Amino acid sequence: MSTSGSHSLLPNEFTDAMAQLPSGVVIIAVRDELDDLATTASSLVSVSLDPPLISVCTDNRSYFSEALTRSPEWSATILSAGQRHLAGRCSARGRPSARLLLAGEPHHRGACSGSLIIDGGVAALECRTVQRVPAGDHHIVIAGITAIDYVNPDLTPLLRLRRKYRPAS
Repeated sequence: MSTSGSHSLLPNEFTDAMAQLPSGVVIIAVRDELDDLATTASSLVSVSLDPPLISVCTDNRSYFSEALTRSPEWSATILSAGQRHLAGRCSARGRPSARLLLAGEPHHRGACSGSLIIDGGVAALECRTVQRVPAGDHHIVIAGITAIDYVNPDLTPLLRLRRKYRPAS
């Protein structure tokens, strides 16, 4: 690995470096025309306090990213350590409808977004996209917060670090 800024990156060099940074794990859900979609994200960040804005990055080649273009209202459930199985389910390739992914899991529809919100996370937000910024092979989706569905500060958040899901310690 190079420490020089003039060297081109090896294929996994950037991924390996970013895997060292812990991030929260979130399920993003959107109600698309006929179905519910969900995906796992570890790129959700706070952008602004006034107005309250967050951002999340989506793969611009994915059907999920396309659905977010058509349906600007969506939800973000910040997972708790006990919800690791949901992170895996919602990140699998070829995953089915979010309703099938969440079958048997406590969840409800957000009052503002109509999107599925998973119960038992550390927090759940309802969001409305205000801007999409192309960034390489992803879009940075910036959203305003339309509602805070719940906050459970006593629960331990789920983190992703070094390619593994782990409880925050």
